[in-house]
Amino acid sequence: MYGSYTGRSRTRRRMAGLRTTGTAAALGAALLLAGCSGHGDGGDKKSAPTVEQQPKDKDPYWVNPDGNAARQVAAYTEDGDDEKAALIRKIAQQPVGEWVTPDNPESQVRGITEAAAAADRDALLVLYNVPHRDCGQFSKGGAADGNAYRAWLDGVAQGIGDRSATVILEPDALLHLVDGCTPQEFHEERYDLLKGAIERLKQQPATKVYLDAGNAGWQSPDALYQPLQRAGIAEADGFSLNVSNFQTTAVSTEFGKKLSEKIGNKPFVIDTSRNGNGPYTGGDPAESWCNPPGRALGEAPTTQTGDGLVDAYLWIKRPGESDGDCKGGPKAGDWWPEYALGLAGTTK
Repeated sequence: MYGSYTGRSRTRRRMAGLRTTGTAAALGAALLLAGCSGHGDGGDKKSAPTVEQQPKDKDPYWVNPDGNAARQVAAYTEDGDDEKAALIRKIAQQPVGEWVTPDNPESQVRGITEAAAAADRDALLVLYNVPHRDCGQFSKGGAADGNAYRAWLDGVAQGIGDRSATVILEPDALLHLVDGCTPQEFHEERYDLLKGAIERLKQQPATKVYLDAGNAGWQSPDALYQPLQRAGIAEADGFSLNVSNFQTTAVSTEFGKKLSEKIGNKPFVIDTSRNGNGPYTGGDPAESWCNPPGRALGEAPTTQTGDGLVDAYLWIKRPGESDGDCKGGPKAGDWWPEYALGLAGTTK
């Protein structure tokens, strides 16, 4: 079964957790930035602490003051547990990807991008809704068909408007064509949808698009460059690597440069959210991706990477959200404070 693939990106567990950190959190954050204290997700109105933005010249992306990590900081602070609050604050004070849910994409994305614009920052969005997503595995689903996806994507684009946004486009979608996980009958449609998504998003004047290209432990540059070309990478701003994975920044950079050479020297971004200690090599290799112990936060998000081909280090995967119900974790995507504490407290 597909669980035997050990190099996969493992982004599919994401969608379950979006129920608690999607539209309501984004709109709540917009209200907070506007000076209001309430929000519509039913949470404790006192639980969202003030979170400052990172210096814009170092990291132009928006820090959501109403995210799971920020709420956890508030809860620990209220309990008088300053040590744990300080650890989780390492996560709460950094910008992380906002994964757009299937419902009401226009209003959802408008809330996020307006909140980011009000803070004079750029939104970081992750789109993960392609039909036949995840080959029927942990995060199976996605849009009902190609037309439904195009309509959803159009809502996302309208929600962005002329505000600044960086979009990570469909983690795993291209790779599942390359590794054979996605049935052949869906390949032509998916290539068309990815190419069309890039074209539609690039109609927005201040939107950057990075098409996902997996990670350094999953396939090779030789296997990827032609599929990337077919999916429209020429019109994108670049590609993304290591989403939700643990490959080191050095290994990811080397891999990315080899791939870039084959597609017109396109730049790329690297997810460094949990790669501080690299991949997990213990236990069952088939589950090395799922809540591996002893991992650590990687480089803080920044656009000052010191490498002309690496546009940014980003926290695309939100640190502290479970990979799935393995190794004692809750269901995929749920906030797991114990794991978050481990990431923030582990020595790299």
